[in-house]
Amino acid sequence: MTRVKGLLLLSVLALAACEPTQPKFGPDGLPLPQVYKITPSDEGKIAYRVLDSANSLRAARGAPPLALNAQLTAAAATHSRDMAVQNRPWHFGSDGSSPLLRAQRAGYVGKVLGENISETYETETETMSAWMGLNDTRDVILNPEARDLGFAWFQEPSGKIWWTLVTGG
Repeated sequence: MTRVKGLLLLSVLALAACEPTQPKFGPDGLPLPQVYKITPSDEGKIAYRVLDSANSLRAARGAPPLALNAQLTAAAATHSRDMAVQNRPWHFGSDGSSPLLRAQRAGYVGKVLGENISETYETETETMSAWMGLNDTRDVILNPEARDLGFAWFQEPSGKIWWTLVTGG
């Protein structure tokens, strides 16, 4: 008899574990955002997803495609980490550097045309979408003079991501 009760209890527990988890909702009734953790397998793909997205948006506007640029990406990576250290999203480095100076330090010889930054827990796709929703950041992505793209991020242990996109020509 106790064996049957034990099996019954195990069956109930197994079924309870199979129940799908429900999303948690905020006070506004919308689902709370999930922390986007960048995995090592995603690291090499993220910049190319952003590049493909930017080039699709640019093609729709008749703008030439961008190429991923190592120097601009290095400048973007430096700034993403520096924003995290400063704990504020802004275009100036802790040493007072501008996007132009950071690109020059990284060896970029072209003209820096713009920089987009973000502090978020969102994916790169959601961040691109947010940038496309604002005139000034959309103009950086769609600038027809741009030929080069630098894109990088720094993710804190909490999951917060500091994104930086730089265009040049």
